[in-house]
Amino acid sequence: MLPLVETVEQWDATVPDESVMRPGVLDLCDRLGLTGRPLTRFAEGSQPVYAVGDEHVLKLFPATAAEGGVVEGRVLSHLDGRLPVPTPRVHAFGAYENGWRYVLMSRLRGENLARCWDRVPPADRERLVHEVGELLGVLHSLDPAPLDDALGPGEWDAFVERRRAGAVAQQRARGLSDAWLEQIPDFLAAVPLPSAPGRSLLHTEVMREHFLVDPDGWRLTGLFDFEPAMLGDGAYDFVGVGVFVTAGDRALLTRLTAAYGRTFAPPELLAYALLHVYSDLPWYLRELGAPPAGTLPALAEAWFGTD
Repeated sequence: MLPLVETVEQWDATVPDESVMRPGVLDLCDRLGLTGRPLTRFAEGSQPVYAVGDEHVLKLFPATAAEGGVVEGRVLSHLDGRLPVPTPRVHAFGAYENGWRYVLMSRLRGENLARCWDRVPPADRERLVHEVGELLGVLHSLDPAPLDDALGPGEWDAFVERRRAGAVAQQRARGLSDAWLEQIPDFLAAVPLPSAPGRSLLHTEVMREHFLVDPDGWRLTGLFDFEPAMLGDGAYDFVGVGVFVTAGDRALLTRLTAAYGRTFAPPELLAYALLHVYSDLPWYLRELGAPPAGTLPALAEAWFGTD
């Protein structure tokens, strides 16, 4: 059985320790009818995730993250077969013991795009980002109403204002320098974000790390990790696109947004990058670099500009 995890200390003592986790996971597998299947823990992921044999993946959520288990189970069930790229098919999800929740899902095929990106030829990169754009277009066009009771953040305007109020403090905690910090309030005040955008189902972490591809032809074979999904402005998903998929490549972002069917003003996307729940501008600067001008408007154009 898995112990209760409600604090950071309990997390550190439980989740990384396979001598604690594995007996509980094996017990859960027995209850799910998967007795005797090989069990292999994935190294990546914010939550403990296991391959169960060749066909199943079991993702677990302790009490501190139990809501994520509800979100992932509901969203994946809602998406089943509705996107042009496969998503995991849910076999079961629910409560285990001591506040833990689980999602048992199908195992997608393919290689992680982040790990093989450097091997992808330029022409195939163009096709892959085109597929990402089409995929996001379909995702954002789906009716999100069936998920109203499961997904946040509630009123989008209120969410944006909460994020705006804490933006400087969040970036300061991440280690952002004063030269950038002092620009944030005026920059955010000057960017007109939509006051009542259409509601879309958002993945919120559109990154190469969350796509699988077939190296034989370089086609997308999977999109996963919907635990942090939300309902809101579709532009919010393009933070991850610009930083972690096209990574400042104007031509690739142009191709992706053309497939999506809409472009966004670079300041709008940088504003959402600063307001994102997981925003970490120092990390983005290390990954993508900064323009010589050293201003947020120049940064917006460098990272989110198109041709």
